[in-house]
Amino acid sequence: MKWNLLTSETTRVVKLPDDIYPIDLHWFPRSIGGKKQSHAESFVLTSSDGMVWFGIHIPKQDVFNGKIIARFFIVFCVCIFNRILLRSEIPIHKISDIIWILNFCLGKFHLISKSGRVEKSVEAHCGAVLAGRWNSEGTALVTVGEDGQVKIWSKSGMLRSTLAQQGEDCKYKVWDSYGRLLYSSQPHEYPITSVAWAGDGELFAVGSFHTLRLCDKTGWSYALEKPNTGSIFNIAWSIDGTQLAGACGNGHVIFAHVVEQRWEWKNLEITLIKRRTMEVHNVINDAVDLLEFRDRVIKASLNYGHLVVSTSLQCYVFSTKNWNTPLIFDLKEGTVSLILQAERHFLLVDGGGLYLYSYEGRLISSPKFPGMRTDVLNAQTVSLSNDTLAVKDKADEKVIYIFEALSGKPLGDGKPLTHKTEIVEIALDQKGLTIERKIAFIDKNRDLYITSVKRFGKEQKIVKIGTMVQTLAWNDTSNILCGIQDARFTVWYYPNTVYVDKDLLPKTLYEKDASEFSKNPQIVHFVGNQITIRRADGSLIHLNISPYPAILHEYVSSSKWEDAVRLCRFVKDQTLWACLAAMAVANKDMATAEIAYASIGEIDKVQYINSIKDLPSKESRMAHILLFSGNTQEAETLLLQTGLIYQAIQVNINLYNWDRALELAVKHKTHVDTVLAYRQKFLEDFGKKETNKRFLQYAEGLEVDWNKIKAKIEMEIAKERERAAGSPSVRASVTVQQ
Repeated sequence: MKWNLLTSETTRVVKLPDDIYPIDLHWFPRSIGGKKQSHAESFVLTSSDGMVWFGIHIPKQDVFNGKIIARFFIVFCVCIFNRILLRSEIPIHKISDIIWILNFCLGKFHLISKSGRVEKSVEAHCGAVLAGRWNSEGTALVTVGEDGQVKIWSKSGMLRSTLAQQGEDCKYKVWDSYGRLLYSSQPHEYPITSVAWAGDGELFAVGSFHTLRLCDKTGWSYALEKPNTGSIFNIAWSIDGTQLAGACGNGHVIFAHVVEQRWEWKNLEITLIKRRTMEVHNVINDAVDLLEFRDRVIKASLNYGHLVVSTSLQCYVFSTKNWNTPLIFDLKEGTVSLILQAERHFLLVDGGGLYLYSYEGRLISSPKFPGMRTDVLNAQTVSLSNDTLAVKDKADEKVIYIFEALSGKPLGDGKPLTHKTEIVEIALDQKGLTIERKIAFIDKNRDLYITSVKRFGKEQKIVKIGTMVQTLAWNDTSNILCGIQDARFTVWYYPNTVYVDKDLLPKTLYEKDASEFSKNPQIVHFVGNQITIRRADGSLIHLNISPYPAILHEYVSSSKWEDAVRLCRFVKDQTLWACLAAMAVANKDMATAEIAYASIGEIDKVQYINSIKDLPSKESRMAHILLFSGNTQEAETLLLQTGLIYQAIQVNINLYNWDRALELAVKHKTHVDTVLAYRQKFLEDFGKKETNKRFLQYAEGLEVDWNKIKAKIEMEIAKERERAAGSPSVRASVTVQQ
């Protein structure tokens, strides 16, 4: 039956077949991201077929007209199913308890349309199917049965996975989207009778006998209340996630409001003490301020010297320097589901879209992309920096859309960033220029990758820098990345090293044993040189790292190379020298790079840097710096663009790219004999014969004369010197994208 709340009229939705005994139903999600679904008028109904026996334990407070049966009650339950005989004995230790017995042999769920037609029936559990719930997108269905199993089904009713196979243990558990168990609570005194997620997926509530518990999405408990309500059989959240209602065994409905949320930043601690009141505590001078709001607080964020608060109707922007005069503007949609901050602006996410505001309250942009779903976005799938916004696509979880913050338009050539597997978490670095902006992300295999967001035409190089990474965070003032990988807490002091000198990356890391953080810890903040980590039990751990890498970043960003060298000599730390070496190469300061590499004992690289400094032209030096960083294609392109054909051929010879070297020589009709001579010498050194048809073809009738070849090479070098001497500024405008 369907009940109209306004008129109290009831209408029949469907007449079920006689052999279906309904237990629970759940409507298909009516809308996704504000758009109505085509299946919005259908629902799933769970049932049991064929009554045998069923036992349920009901405390006295949950029974309106119950009578005392006996102090001890022994039940023999016989269920014939696949020739299995079950015998159970249930002792009752309290005279106030009563047992009702009833069971079902086989449980099904049914997909039923609004016309009442049963679209599909699926045998799901041995015993009754106690509940069935669609996910928020309507793409999957979860069922729970008397057999102790929790199963995930596709939209069409195909079994995807079984999460649990056990009896009632008085625990609540949390799994991730891949079926991995993240959290299992301690046993409660009574069975868990209800659980419900808040709309944004950050919190969930747990109901039991005389118990209401508020939990974080990772499982640990925020708060525990003991209302005198009997068992809480069902819980429903408000759409903004600030309050909930519970259906109780004593016939009452209980209402609860989420308060005492806390935000921290540097020396400030802010607490939501009432639904419309915040308390600001400065831990340095012990000053306390109260912030009053007209409507209830829904979301808040504290970072970069500003507090942003959204209520049901308005947005308040406070400066941490002055709490008395906030900037206030009206919201387009009443329910804000996410607030992200950067140094220059902040992002509001609601049911209508993404809105980027300045701290003066001016709307900067509103980025959009095809199939955008704002209702499923969270801090792991959206990231904001001063000039860039990144959003993971829900429809294709291998894709990240990247936008210019000021215009809201796609960055670079407009194509999204695509990875080979599904992406779990993304994060943009916070400092530096747009052309240097990097994004780090974790995929479903828990591998950590980094890549540039500035992409033009060609496929951007995505490099793996970590494995088995659980969580990550960028520093707020410098491009230092931290994460927890494979039971180790790791800090990448200069992640860009992987693009400059990949072999140097391990020397730029700080690692610490992470066993003290317990299972599945999460990094909460990385502010200054302090990292805040939340353990699985909800407790916070604060770590401090060396302040010197951040100072080094500041010197390098200001091109203060002499100060950077003095800092490294003062600290006398190999990690800091390694960071300086990579930073110097990235910024083409080879003199500083030579000093830094010498300090960490990389003699071969010092010699190569000296050879680069001896090259006759600026173009050759830039090309060999690119080669030093492993960017072979960019180095060749630069040499060809500047007319240094022989140098481009020689680069490929030195790298043993024989086919490419011959291709360039033939194409430009020069130094074919040089390529063949070096190829012949290479084969002779290894005692091999030529088998490549192209080399055999061009070698026919050609006699190798090393004297002529050496003369040609000397002539090329002389021409390059003359060109560099005559035109010192030639090609000065050539830029190379790394």
